[in-house]
Amino acid sequence: MRNQPGHGDVLSFYDFGRTTVQACAADPRFSYCAYVPESYDEHGTQVYRLLVAVHGTQRDNTGCRDAFIDLAERHQVIVLAPLFPGGMAAPRELSSYKRLRSSDGSGPAYDQVLLAMIEEISAVYRIDARRFLLYGFSGGAHFAHRFLYVHPERLEAVSIAAPGIVTVLDNQADWLAGVRNFEAVFGKPLDLEAMRRVAIHMVVGGDDSATWEVALSSGHPWWQPAFDSHGATRIERMETLKASYLAQGIGVVHDVVPGVDHRQAPLLPAVKSFLSAAITRLPVQDRC
Repeated sequence: MRNQPGHGDVLSFYDFGRTTVQACAADPRFSYCAYVPESYDEHGTQVYRLLVAVHGTQRDNTGCRDAFIDLAERHQVIVLAPLFPGGMAAPRELSSYKRLRSSDGSGPAYDQVLLAMIEEISAVYRIDARRFLLYGFSGGAHFAHRFLYVHPERLEAVSIAAPGIVTVLDNQADWLAGVRNFEAVFGKPLDLEAMRRVAIHMVVGGDDSATWEVALSSGHPWWQPAFDSHGATRIERMETLKASYLAQGIGVVHDVVPGVDHRQAPLLPAVKSFLSAAITRLPVQDRC
């Protein structure tokens, strides 16, 4: 029988299965929830792999977590679902987390917030978090593919599902459209060799052609001339992103799901198939 709350350092009822929401100790403006497989034994020795599932603009992080319960149970994976609230960079803004960091260094460093969450949850559960699995849909896919650029050494696999705006591996354009000034923004060079060691998945619906949310004109705060060459729809931009990876020798698994518009649920079978394959091919290391 699992412990009830209030038992000191031992885990409580709320630390298993669909966990309660916790504030991030490093920055309580942010929070996270998790899914911990029913088999988890706080006194056991099994080390679990970690999957981070990043929400889209609607910020349904609990739903994003719950979408992977079946995979978590099948493969004995702990799921971490961060919440990056709106309004962090300006009142009612919704998209600053998608960039990871602002070009001028103001505002939160969302990639570092996620790493702090991972460190925190790794102190609670037996997780091999030196390299983890990462997934994001829509706004979360913005975050996921840019996190791949900044921290490829931390990733085993990443699934990038239908981002609206992409950052391609273009040395002729600055961040956010390209990576020419990557080192100036992030304080480290882009590590293409480390990216080549990550299993990378791209998935989009075959009918995901609406442009109302993703159109970039000269009046858009993110607009750069280079974006004009990326395509107008999520489908076209995914093709552009993939081509930039392949040009650098970075392998990609690319799924286009027929008859699907901009919805997460119909993409999940392809996502889970990719992640399952990555999990079964990658051994879990003993925790340090």
